[in-house]
Formats: sequence, C-alpha cells, structure tokens
Amino acid sequence: MYSKVYIEITNICNMSCSFCHGHKRALRRMSMSEFSHILDCLSGRTEYIYYHLMGEPLTHPLLPDFIKTARSRGFKSIVTTNGTLIKSRGDELLDSGVHKVNISIHSFENGSDEEHCRYIREVSDFAALAADKGIITVFRLWNEGLDGGRNEAAIKLLKENLVGEWAKNTRGIRIRDKIHIDWGERFEWPDAEADIKGEKFFCYGLKDHFGILADGTVVPCCLDSDGIISLGNIFTQDVNEILGSERARAMRDGFCRGIASEELCKRCGYAQRFV
Repeated sequence: MYSKVYIEITNICNMSCSFCHGHKRALRRMSMSEFSHILDCLSGRTEYIYYHLMGEPLTHPLLPDFIKTARSRGFKSIVTTNGTLIKSRGDELLDSGVHKVNISIHSFENGSDEEHCRYIREVSDFAALAADKGIITVFRLWNEGLDGGRNEAAIKLLKENLVGEWAKNTRGIRIRDKIHIDWGERFEWPDAEADIKGEKFFCYGLKDHFGILADGTVVPCCLDSDGIISLGNIFTQDVNEILGSERARAMRDGFCRGIASEELCKRCGYAQRFV
C-alpha cells in the first residue's frame, strides 16, 4: 500500500507563482472516464488521493464529481489549491465529501495589500465552514525566509478572521480543531539543467507515493513536473507492469543505498532533506 497517490487532473493553472517550476507539456484536463480508470487501477493500492502535481485543481469543472466518485469507491480526497477560486467554488468543494483541503496561501505573496486582505478573508471563511462539516483545512506557508514579511501579515489577518487557541507546534500552528497552519522552507525543484546537488540521495518516491500526470504518464514523485522520469502510461499499460519495471526497481533500490539512479533526482534539492 502507498500512503498516497498524486493525480494531476489538470495541468492548467490560473496563476504563475514565482516559486513554481511550471511545465512545458500540452495543456490538458482528465475526463471522467480517464479518472474512473485510474481509480480502478489504484484500488487496494492507496487510501488517499492528492489532486495535485502541476495545475490548479479548482480550474477543473469536474473536480466535485471526481471527489464524489472517489469517495464512493472508498478513497479519501486531499485537494491542494492556491485558494484564489475558493469563493466561487468553495460550496461545491464542501459538498463533494472532500477529506482535506491544503491552501497554499504563499501563492498570493505578490498581491496588493487590499487583494491580500480580501483573499485571506475568503479562505478563512471557507476554513470555518469546512471545520463545521468535519473537513480539515491546512494553510500552507512554505516560503520561510523568502516571504518579504508577507507571512507575518497573513497570520495577522488569519487571527482577525479565525477565533481559536492558536497553539504552536513542530509543524506550524493549530488554530482550532480541523484548521491548521503548516510552514516550511521554500524548496528547489529538480531541473534537468541544474547542477548536481550532492553525493548521497534519498527520496520516498515509489516507496511512499507516486504520481500520475494529466495524460496518464506515471512519475515517481510529485516534483517531476515535465514527466522526465516516465515509468509508463496508466491509460495504456498495466499498473503492475509500470511500478514493477526495471527502471522503477532501480530507483527504489538506489535510494535504499543513498544512490540516485536518475539524473533528474541528482538535481533535486528536495531529495537532500532526507539524507
């Protein structure tokens, strides 16, 4: 069993954030039949589905239907969003049976003060409604040291909008039941043209999780934004064949020995966090 599988239901995004690596692939949205096929393939392999690699999941018109379908088959859905469409699509999300919503509020670090205030109010209102329905909301601030003071402003605005205990912990802040802040340093995305990051490497890709891009390409982790490490295509190949391929086995075995078998992995700054 994998702890989670990332499904990129769309690689289309409504923003162009400075921290995002982006991608060069053709823009695409998954169909319901494609998503349903993926659920068939993942049956018994994971309990949790994350609707994210590249793209903004709330731009997909079928997102609520995907979540309802996944829930009917026993999967728990976790949506990661930049939050800019929460006001227009929040009610659909709340009614879909979503398990958890991660809102990357560092996505809005370049907006004006007025826009930022409105944005924080909108995502705060959503979190309060979600908590009442038993849905977890996590506000992400994954840009420590590079926020230009905007994180402090965001937390101040959240405090004005959300009453709670505001208890600090090792991951961030517990605002109240079902509402949290998670912070971390901005990481460096793997890039085929970047320098090699070290001598030893470790990653949980293919051990803890794997990803499926919008066109069905299976990748070892959620950071392979262009599908450089293509292990196969879930729409045309058996998933056992893909995950049991020689290339996939080499990656898993290599990480167990602190070795990266793929050139892209050698250029991943995130992989250095686990060495």
